[in-house]
Amino acid sequence: MSQSHLIKLRSTKSEYVYHTRKNKKKVERKIEYKKYDPTTRKHEIFKETKK
Repeated sequence: MSQSHLIKLRSTKSEYVYHTRKNKKKVERKIEYKKYDPTTRKHEIFKETKK
């Protein structure tokens, strides 16, 4: 799998990070997901950051 499609999602409330893939041909904007953050023990918003 190509490394160029991997992105980093960082929590808005802590320093926790998820890694996921993104189709850069179809999705041009920055991705935001609501995912579980184990440091805060809640679902938080995760935003795409630079590698």
